Order: sequence, then structure tokens, then C-alpha cells
Amino acid sequence: MNRFFVFALALISCPGTQKKEVTASLSSQKISHTNVNSAVFDSSKKTIHVFVALCDNKYQGIVPVPPKIGNGQDLNNNLYWGCGYGVRSYFKNSKQWKMVRKYAIDSIQMERLIFKSTISDYYLVADAWNGKYIKECTAEFFKSCAAQIKDTLQVNNTSIGINGNASLLAYVGHDGLIDFKLLNEYKNGDGITRDAIMLACYSKRFFGPLLAATKANPIVWSSGLMAPEAYILHDAIDSYIKKQPAENVRNSAAAAYSKYQKCSLKAARNLLVTGW
Repeated sequence: MNRFFVFALALISCPGTQKKEVTASLSSQKISHTNVNSAVFDSSKKTIHVFVALCDNKYQGIVPVPPKIGNGQDLNNNLYWGCGYGVRSYFKNSKQWKMVRKYAIDSIQMERLIFKSTISDYYLVADAWNGKYIKECTAEFFKSCAAQIKDTLQVNNTSIGINGNASLLAYVGHDGLIDFKLLNEYKNGDGITRDAIMLACYSKRFFGPLLAATKANPIVWSSGLMAPEAYILHDAIDSYIKKQPAENVRNSAAAAYSKYQKCSLKAARNLLVTGW
């Protein structure tokens, strides 16, 4: 599929002309996690945990994209996962990351990928959430930012931290907060400041009020309509794991957006911003 066509689809899928009822309930499904107080992991190994809400014509408040890439239950063809600029495809093809594990969790968290950086001790854990459960995915992101959920994973002989035990949390997908409200205040539970990236349309406006209570540090988020494609996340993370300041991380994200979307760097920097 022509990548400019995909970009156009990503933009028109943002809300504004069409709203749909989001039927998923936060209490309708149970997602289990390690007890917050018993999560022991190797703190020398840093983790980036990415929450991807699969693009979904049926269950999200978007202007529909073609059915093949807008099926929120189809991992392999989804716009934000299996397409060429989706998280799974882009990171799998990156020389800077090596996939060490892939597995299914359940019908809600449909797939989990674990990558190891080839240049540092960082791990990246990316979860593909069934598009029907975008509300649950968004809530899980905030709970992780606030340390209301902490968990661990065993990777070979190493225990790594995920959710609130990760140093960086990222959300990728449609901005469901335009369509629904989350009532939890997501107050920070342990006094630790985590970093956050939110690649969704108008994420600073809609994620900001809830993120503030978590005490998380917004490294990259958006001021307008955008295509949340994986090269933005990839290049932002590249600067992040090199311990560069937030402004450098933002600049890397903007440079990637400018390159792939053929827009000016100034426009990309106006769109992808950092801090409050």
C-alpha cells in the first residue's frame, strides 16, 4: 500500500466528523498482574513498555479506514501493528532492536513482543491491545504511569520490570479520550517520576489532565492531528536510551516525522512537543 495513502488514512481516522459508542467496560474484563509489593526485578536492566491500541473501525470513534487495516482484532494487517509502519513490523526490522520473544496473552492483550536493544541494556516490551478495548488499554497506561500497577517479566535468566516498574511508558494509537472519559484520578502511588510518550491526536490536550496526577514526565506528545507511526517512537527511544535530554528526544521524534511525512521540521516540531 502506498505510504502516503496510509498517512492520509491515519489522519482521516482521527475524530471530528464521526463518533461511535465505545461499548467496552473497564469492569467487563479482568486483567491480572503481579502484586505491587512483591514485584522483584533487576533494576540495572531498564525497560520501555509500549501500549498499542489497535486501529478499529467498529469500536473506536474514528472515521473508518479500509477494513483490512482497520480491523482491531487482526494483528497482522492492523495499521498500528502489522502494517509496515506499525510497531511490530518497524521494530522487528530495526537493526537497533532484536526480538527475543513473542507470545499471545489473551483476547484483550492479543500479542506481546519483547525486544532487547543491541546498543544498551534496555528492553522494550510492546503490547497489542484488541481495538475493542481501547478504554482498558488507555487506563492501563495511566495506571502504569502512576505505579498503580507494577509487574515483572522473566526474559531468559533476567527479571525485568514492566508497567509501573518500567522507566518509560508509551501509548500509541487513536486518542480515545476524545470519545470517552476515565474517572480514576490515577494519583502517583510511590513518589517515583516515570517518563511518558503519547503518540495520538491532540494527546497533550486530552492526556494532560490525567497524566498530571501520575507525576509522569511527558517526553513527547502531540498538539494536533497526527499519524502515530512507529518510526516516531523508534527514533525518540533511540535518543532516550542514549540518555539525551528531553528536548533531544523530542527533536529526534520530530526529525523522523518530518522525514517520513515530507513536512517541514518546523511543522513537525510544532506538532510533537515536550514537557508541560
